[in-house]
Amino acid sequence: MSYRQTPTIVVLQEGTDTSQGRGQIISNINACLAIQDTLKSTLGPFGSDLLMVGSDGKTTITNDGATILKKLDVVHPAAKILVDISRSQDCEIGDGTTSVCLLASEILKNCKPFIEEGMSSHSIIKGLRESCNYVIEKIKDLEINLDEKPLDEEYDMLIKCALTAMNSKIIQQNGKFYSKLVVDSVLTLDRDDLDENLIGIKKIPGGAMEDSLFIKGVGFKKTFSYAGFEQQPKKFINPKILSLNVELELKAEKDNAEVRIEKVEDYQKIVDAEWGIIMDKLNKIIETGCNIVLSKLPIGDLATQFFADRGIFCAGRVSNDDLERTNKAVGGSILTSVNDINKEIELGTCEKFEELQIGSERFNIFSGCPLTKTCTLILRGGSIKIIDEIERSLHDAIMIVKRALKNKQIVSGGGAIEMELSKNLRDYSHSIKGKRQLIIQSFAKSLEIIPRQLCENAGLDSIELLNKLRNLHANNEINFGLDLDNDNVSNNFEKFIWEPSVVKINALQSATEAAILVLSVDETIQNKENDAQGGAPRGRGMPMPAGM
Repeated sequence: MSYRQTPTIVVLQEGTDTSQGRGQIISNINACLAIQDTLKSTLGPFGSDLLMVGSDGKTTITNDGATILKKLDVVHPAAKILVDISRSQDCEIGDGTTSVCLLASEILKNCKPFIEEGMSSHSIIKGLRESCNYVIEKIKDLEINLDEKPLDEEYDMLIKCALTAMNSKIIQQNGKFYSKLVVDSVLTLDRDDLDENLIGIKKIPGGAMEDSLFIKGVGFKKTFSYAGFEQQPKKFINPKILSLNVELELKAEKDNAEVRIEKVEDYQKIVDAEWGIIMDKLNKIIETGCNIVLSKLPIGDLATQFFADRGIFCAGRVSNDDLERTNKAVGGSILTSVNDINKEIELGTCEKFEELQIGSERFNIFSGCPLTKTCTLILRGGSIKIIDEIERSLHDAIMIVKRALKNKQIVSGGGAIEMELSKNLRDYSHSIKGKRQLIIQSFAKSLEIIPRQLCENAGLDSIELLNKLRNLHANNEINFGLDLDNDNVSNNFEKFIWEPSVVKINALQSATEAAILVLSVDETIQNKENDAQGGAPRGRGMPMPAGM
């Protein structure tokens, strides 16, 4: 019998990095634990802020988990999974971005010994799924439904949820002031939609934090203006508002076209024609009886002076977002032509318009809008970095209040729900035999990372306080959690430390899925860039079976 030489098939490019097996899973877990070490000090009311400097030299000071992970240049493929779940938590819920990463990392940390001992990752995954399903059902049993409450009680409930969301933020000392701003903002939105993008946030450095303003309507910064603007009136009661996407400006001919003429009179005809076009537009605007003209496009010096002479206020180059929000508040339409304007339908109105000086900026304020489905928050602070962090903090609180309005179920915060779930899961594990019992117990232990880290960030003895909580929860004190103000434990439901249950459910589901994804990957193939010289890439060879 003769054997031919086995040829080689190029499968992977030369230089391709491949890692596989148990060591690869442990390496991925270690990468996630490195992310946990970065984030854990930012959790809770006494969490620290991180100062990050980007490649462009810009600095960001924040303790928001999603923002930190967004700014970090994470290159490890497994660690990027944590970045993804923090972003999904931020988009879906708005808060709990740090908690979800800590939970996922802690689940992996407690599963690491099982991997090292040779337990199949699929057995671990089954146990984690079972644990997650059990705690989600338990949360639904423990949550308290605040539906069918009178309006004043609902308002108080939303204030408490907003305060809890702000406890870990830079604005916690001004929590009562900002929680009222947040709740008032969300309640102005359409209950069926609750689109948080209709809450305009404007930032003006200077002044104290509590100089921030809530405007039930629209406010935007004074736009670029031409000569004649200061002669226009700056205050109206019940004005008629015309919104345009039309340019009201004379253009220099050299910018638009080349015209060959033989006589001076021909040039004068061109100028007269252009003058006639813009004057026709302006006169048609005057005929509508409007008091305020807003446009996305420029309103030039001729139109500005024309409106000033007739007691009309105008603003050109209004940003698209501001004009859209104004239109939704005052009514009317954004028109692309001034011909055949229907005064009854296409003009908006409000109770009051005025231009105000706020700090170093001038703002155009529309208040008392009949169709108010939008509002504006004008934030003040010592520096733009502080205001940026206030904005991130308010975003979390706005999203929490929005979720609380949609989902009236709440649970006790401050680690209370995590300790109760941990206790129930441990009790459940006693009815399970075999390896799954160990996995379920490790999941129960992982849930304690939240109260433990809250204690450590506050400089308290986590062993003592967690033992107190375990004892209380063993005696069915289900609402007891950490009271960091008094360095002790307390009934957090009675102290109004509340969180929407949907925040916890989403965090637990996302963290478990992330941990399962990391555990299910036991090989990484990382391709290098192709050879810059081109041509067929050289590769790693695999022998072809004889006879092929």
